[in-house]
Amino acid sequence: MSPSTATATAARPRDRSARLSGRYGGRVARREGEQVAASPVPRGRLDKRQAILEAAFDVFAREGYGPASVEVIATAAGAAKHTVYNHFGDKLGLLRAVIAAEAERTVTRNLAALDGLRAPAPDVRTALETTGFRLLQCFNDDRSSAMRRLVYAEIAQAPDLLDLLQGQTVDTVTETLADRLARLALAGQLSLDDPVEAAEQLKALLVGPTEGRSRLGTRHVPDADLRKVARSAVATFLRAFGPGTRPL
Repeated sequence: MSPSTATATAARPRDRSARLSGRYGGRVARREGEQVAASPVPRGRLDKRQAILEAAFDVFAREGYGPASVEVIATAAGAAKHTVYNHFGDKLGLLRAVIAAEAERTVTRNLAALDGLRAPAPDVRTALETTGFRLLQCFNDDRSSAMRRLVYAEIAQAPDLLDLLQGQTVDTVTETLADRLARLALAGQLSLDDPVEAAEQLKALLVGPTEGRSRLGTRHVPDADLRKVARSAVATFLRAFGPGTRPL
């Protein structure tokens, strides 16, 4: 990989969240070093909104979107039913807001998992395996699995849910992972020409087997299995992108 390619990738701005801000209540996906500006909102209103979102996530995850009752959600949140509608418009608007909020939580955890690749490591294989395992833990946790199930179940009715999930989590994590891989390439620990493509391939090697083992998020995968998946994924990845290999 040429230094100019890696440097350009490492410095590439990554802000696709602005287009989401108008549709999802001013929420903007947080990126590293990004300042998030928002109009002041009364504390009580913020707290009530958050309580409704938490209650809605729990009810949607437990019952599914279709059978879930807004009245049950309002009761669980300690709010009136009309308050839910005042905040979110309708039940589908509430689901969209729930997915947006959960996607923000998920991306924060994923970015933290990538911190181990900020700088070159003494053993790049171990660093990649550790990071891969941490990413899989994020992917496999109960809330992330529930979020994916909700999106998959309602994609025919609301295909924009997948766009929201893609834009706020998948794209952000891929771009940040590409930045980390570019840094490793600059340090001579990887050999690659396109860090984004390499990041996509590493993620596919991690997520594909895990999604199969979890039966699309309906079964919990033990950490021991996640470690095996991470080791296998990194072994395959390094055969293609390890130091001394010919870039694909």
